[in-house]
Amino acid sequence: MLRAMNIKPIDWAGDSLNILDQSKLPAEEVFLNLQTYEEVELAIREMRVRGAPAIGVTAAYGMALAAQKLGNSTKKRSLEALEDVAGLLVLSRPTAVNLKWSLDRIMNIAIRLDNMKNLYESILAEARKIHKETELSDIIISESGASLIDSQSSILTHCNTGALATGGFGTALGVIRYAWNQGKIEKVVATETRPWLQGSRLTVWELTKWGVPVTLIVDSAAGYLMSIGEIQYVIVGADRIAPNGDFANKIGTCSLAIIASVYDIPFYVAAPTSSIDRTISSGADIPIEKRRPEEMAWDASSWPKDYNTKALNLSFDITPSKYVKSIITEKGIARPPYKKSIKGLFQHD
Repeated sequence: MLRAMNIKPIDWAGDSLNILDQSKLPAEEVFLNLQTYEEVELAIREMRVRGAPAIGVTAAYGMALAAQKLGNSTKKRSLEALEDVAGLLVLSRPTAVNLKWSLDRIMNIAIRLDNMKNLYESILAEARKIHKETELSDIIISESGASLIDSQSSILTHCNTGALATGGFGTALGVIRYAWNQGKIEKVVATETRPWLQGSRLTVWELTKWGVPVTLIVDSAAGYLMSIGEIQYVIVGADRIAPNGDFANKIGTCSLAIIASVYDIPFYVAAPTSSIDRTISSGADIPIEKRRPEEMAWDASSWPKDYNTKALNLSFDITPSKYVKSIITEKGIARPPYKKSIKGLFQHD
């Protein structure tokens, strides 16, 4: 784990927030000290911190920073100010539902308070709780997911779902890490994950830190490797899961799921239940973030300006549930039919 190497991707530093700047990896390990909610919002929007669970944790601490500045405001003014901050933060990355889930939890704490003198301490305590819950959830998901992996396996993963993406142990990459420790994995195949290269910059960096053998491929090589029997499993994370099992994840995930289905390769999703959006019906209801076209360029300085009107930079896609063998969560493993099994995950809430 990164924590075992004394690296904390997200760390509350007494009265401010330290985050590992993921935009600098793997060349530099640079930490940013965030002292205002505006700096938190910018860090999320610019993908200095990314990954659905990690965004939720970071935003919760951002709310604590906002509460820190409110002083002795009345309850009405405090709640109005916090609602404005939450409204700003939730728009920074619209697809990942963990962001809204985390902000809603913080607002519910504030609303229930009688004494605004305890506002900052109460919000900070809830942010810490969310962070700790994420860490524990990751470990349960990782152990549970590893039980689905056979020995001598080669696993393909897309984007980055390790400690960097959660602030804890990781989801899909946590499963891989856990299975590796059990001696089940021969190698991991990581897609580069265009255009932000989370696979090549972050996943390879994490796996190398852990000593797990990894092969980096261009995104479009995955289908061929599956066709020649080089891949036994595909496992990915999720930014938002619908109650019917459709889910949003990094662009390119849907293609991987379809190809895995063609070659009868198990396709798993590993994510906390905070990624399940019970307010929607299917993947059609999930908003897909569109980012700046220039991000698609290897060299931004050589990007022709007229390409801005020609390029479509989708950050996520929707994978239909029919391609998913199992969804691994901290509350259990959901299997088809997903409407029933996902509902069952929440039966004791």
